[in-house]
This record gives sequence, C-alpha cells and structure tokens, in this order.
Amino acid sequence: MALTKEAKQAAITRFGKTDTDTGSPEVQIAMLTERINGLTEHLRTHAKDHYSRRGLLKLVGQRRRFLNYLQKKDLEGYRALIKELGLRR
Repeated sequence: MALTKEAKQAAITRFGKTDTDTGSPEVQIAMLTERINGLTEHLRTHAKDHYSRRGLLKLVGQRRRFLNYLQKKDLEGYRALIKELGLRR
C-alpha cells in the first residue's frame, strides 16, 4: 500500500522544513503513519492477510525508532508531532 504522490507532497508541505524536505524525521514519521493507517484499514477487511500484517508490524517498529530518535533530539518537536498526528504514546 504505497502512498500517492499527492499524499507524500501533503506530508512534506505540512511537516517538512522546506518543500523538498523528505529526510527529516517529522516527514518520515508522518508518511509512515499514513501507510500504517492504510494497512490497518486493509487488515480490517482482510483479517487473514498475514504477509501484510508482517509488513504493518515492520512499519510500526520503524516509526517507533524514528519517534525515539526525535524524542532524544527534539522533545518539544516530538510532543507537537504526536499531538498533531494523534498518536498515543
């Protein structure tokens, strides 16, 4: 479940420092969150799709590592990001 160009660009403009900022942790966390939400909806209808479930768990772990990094480097930015994305951590 890849993101569309429009969804990626929306995340970049919303969370990035510039219009071409794709590498900052905030943008990467936002894009991973979009993919996780899409896979979660997919798994609600296809409960036995274990390969997609494994991919979902890998994405969640990757997002957790980015969040841990951001929490260590920029605590206020971390708090603002999880509040804006609606993550419970």
